[in-house]
Amino acid sequence: MAKEITPREENYSQWYNDIVKKAGLAENSPVRGCMVIKPHGFAIWENMKAVLDKMFKDTGHVNAYFPLFIPKSFLSKEAEHVEGFAKECAVVTHHRLMNNPDGPGVVVDPSAKLEEELIVRPTSETIIWDTYRNWIHSYRDLPLLINQWANVVRWEMRTRPFLRTAEFLWQEGHTAHALKREAIDEAKKMHEVYARFAEDYMAMPVIKGAKSANERFAGAEDTYTIEAMMQDGKALQAGTSHFLGQNFAKAFDVKYLDNNNKEAYVWATSWGVSTRLVGALIMCHSDDDGLIIPPKLAATQVVIVPIPKPNGEITAAAEQIMVKLKAKGISVMYDSDKKTRPGYKFAEHEMKGIPVRLGIGKRDLENNVVEVARRDTKEKMSIAIDGIEEYVANLLDEIQDNLFARAKAFRAENSHEVNTYDEFKEVLEKKGGFIYANWDGTPETEQAIKDETGATIRCIPDDNHQPTGPCMYSGAEGKYRVLYAKAY
Repeated sequence: MAKEITPREENYSQWYNDIVKKAGLAENSPVRGCMVIKPHGFAIWENMKAVLDKMFKDTGHVNAYFPLFIPKSFLSKEAEHVEGFAKECAVVTHHRLMNNPDGPGVVVDPSAKLEEELIVRPTSETIIWDTYRNWIHSYRDLPLLINQWANVVRWEMRTRPFLRTAEFLWQEGHTAHALKREAIDEAKKMHEVYARFAEDYMAMPVIKGAKSANERFAGAEDTYTIEAMMQDGKALQAGTSHFLGQNFAKAFDVKYLDNNNKEAYVWATSWGVSTRLVGALIMCHSDDDGLIIPPKLAATQVVIVPIPKPNGEITAAAEQIMVKLKAKGISVMYDSDKKTRPGYKFAEHEMKGIPVRLGIGKRDLENNVVEVARRDTKEKMSIAIDGIEEYVANLLDEIQDNLFARAKAFRAENSHEVNTYDEFKEVLEKKGGFIYANWDGTPETEQAIKDETGATIRCIPDDNHQPTGPCMYSGAEGKYRVLYAKAY
């Protein structure tokens, strides 16, 4: 495996693409803008999915599945929603092919035109709320807490593996509640779940906050987001949770009888994260030698490499170590390939981001030690085989914590407070990163700054959004202290 990838400082975009390719995460498909997720990349997504699925179920949610195809008329029922997705929709117009009467191949059968076109799912609010009308009748049916694991299609023009593709995998939660307060609490609860997952499992610090009106999900009354800083200083929206009010309930006539036998519309939320999180993981932690995976999400946490090649004695020792590690719940593999030299194996496992590598040679066995190499810092240690399982378990925790601390320190170093527009533009151009500034709360100011600089309001932070003075752009009274950044 060729180890060389484009350095981050030279070309960050190419560095990212090189890691996706050379770490065996994904590749382009024959369909423009779509990707094939390879086993190593899919294993990371599966681990993310398993953790999130448990977190959802621990908070009372259950899984269901809804159709891929949505009648076009459904998207017309909620005006803001259809406007937000209209330009990204893939449309099915016919249901059959036929042999080409004028030559080889097949053509669309003109007689197979659908009476009503179908939209390939860009998100499922409309078809789910049409279904909920049949499921919800009484307050006894509430709350309804449903999650779906699925694929969606949004016809993106400029794509990048994991970060923005025409088809991607995700989960989407859709809940219905009797009271407004319950729905708001639900949206905020899932916002917290996403933040906890990002920080505890992805080792990726996030800023929690609410989206501005211009940046909200189409059809939502409030959108809560987690924003993460990537190593080029740009922001990545890593997960969103939406309070939908009664917009979809009214559009699809979803009512219930309360305990006073009075009819009322339900209150709604939706929330989702996608395979974009794999892209976030790459850009948050990886280096010029390849991928770095937080141990909690690594499909293989430890790889054992025989030096210079496998033999009976080394393999027997490796197998004993594997038994001890597996007993501690640690995933481990033994690289028994006899045709590949250790240096090549080291580079390959480093590129793929395996957190810990154990090297075992004849001299190591004589001294009853193994060489331990950690992926995050490149440090190597000679550690006694006796008790190696405890050492590795602690080391994996240390790597997890170090990755989070390192990312958090990077964010702190690249976060800035400004009070004037000139200062804002200078910092944005010369330093980038996260910029906190006063905003007057108007969409006009927000749009003007976006048009002039390319920076957007990523969120109104939960922890501190009180203005410290006038709006940096308009000079009007500041309404919020907000987070600006350029973003993916």
